[in-house]
Amino acid sequence: MFEKILDFLKSTGFFMLFGRMGENWGSLVMIIVALFLLWLGIKKQFEPLLLVGIAFGMLLTNLTAFTGTDALYHTELWAQFMGDGEFSHSYGHILAEGGLLDFLYIGVKTCIYPCLIFVGIGAMTDFGPLISNPKSLLLGAAAQIGIFATFLGCVFLAFPQEAAASIGIIGGADGPTAIYTTSKLYPELLGPIAVAAYSYMALVPVIQPPIMKLLTTRKERAIVMKPLRPVSKTEKIVFPIVVTVFVALLVPSATPLIGCLMLGNLWKESGVCERLCKTAQNELMNIVTIFLGISVGATATAEAFLKLATLKILAMGIAAFAVGTAGGILLAKFMNLFTKNKVNPLIGSAGVSAVPMAARVSQSVGQKENPSNFLLMHAMGPNVAGVIGSAIAAGVLITLFG
Repeated sequence: MFEKILDFLKSTGFFMLFGRMGENWGSLVMIIVALFLLWLGIKKQFEPLLLVGIAFGMLLTNLTAFTGTDALYHTELWAQFMGDGEFSHSYGHILAEGGLLDFLYIGVKTCIYPCLIFVGIGAMTDFGPLISNPKSLLLGAAAQIGIFATFLGCVFLAFPQEAAASIGIIGGADGPTAIYTTSKLYPELLGPIAVAAYSYMALVPVIQPPIMKLLTTRKERAIVMKPLRPVSKTEKIVFPIVVTVFVALLVPSATPLIGCLMLGNLWKESGVCERLCKTAQNELMNIVTIFLGISVGATATAEAFLKLATLKILAMGIAAFAVGTAGGILLAKFMNLFTKNKVNPLIGSAGVSAVPMAARVSQSVGQKENPSNFLLMHAMGPNVAGVIGSAIAAGVLITLFG
């Protein structure tokens, strides 16, 4: 009886935690990181809807180093997934041998989750400000310079081109697009890139204002823009159809993201799919967010996360946001040299696609200079244009390096 009790105690994770701490120190560090991210998500409310799930998935996958359970996530199965040689296998092998988080991760690997997230985003997005002021499309495009500048910086830092493209997408401030691109090009970095993307999205109100103030004068920040013209229902219905056709023909690789985004928006604007629109906005978004967060977090193992490359990714992520913010502001300043109706350069910073947070930051900074100025709807134009722009940029990179 005593021996059985001893055997049971030896089988517990507590015994492995204290008995093999030296062997699994990396997993212990990742558990601490997961707890820190949970604190950020819950206490500081940094993108809590996804960050809490990612952190908990990270906690689960790293606890297996001490519990010995095989019911969650198997790095070795995915390392062999669709590879070459005797030990390669496919989804059937994952379903036969994998655990809970392996099953959920299939939705990431097949890029189902990011596309479904885009359906929900489309159902919640109003493209009216962009249609009313087409020039804001240029500002959204200019903000994507952060993606390509970061890509070149990562190549300079000796990252493989596929990894550099995946890291660069962080500059789009669009978590689902970053996950979609990384899953396609370099899934080994999915955990660090997802954590960086969503952490920096939450930090937009901290990162952007200093850059905005540095690149603009007080007079520019106080510019009052003319009210946007009303947009007809017909225009709002035609817009998602036209964008889908144009992008599908221009960048076929971006079609899954753009198509899902515009389908959700068409449900919203058509007025005849109210039930589907509400489902996309609520139930679908909530369910997919749960699956996406926990399965992405599962990839953040000690072997994948505790590398010098992770620190480089975090550094390049901030650089991507900064360059993207600057790109939109500088183009707005350049446009003012040739246009009669001046553009407040602050709305250019909203070209990064953190919707609607970046637009709110433009509004907040502008009102500090001119309390009677209301830039929110003007900033929403570049903001939603940034969503389209980051998806197109992802499609371009996937086409080039996929």
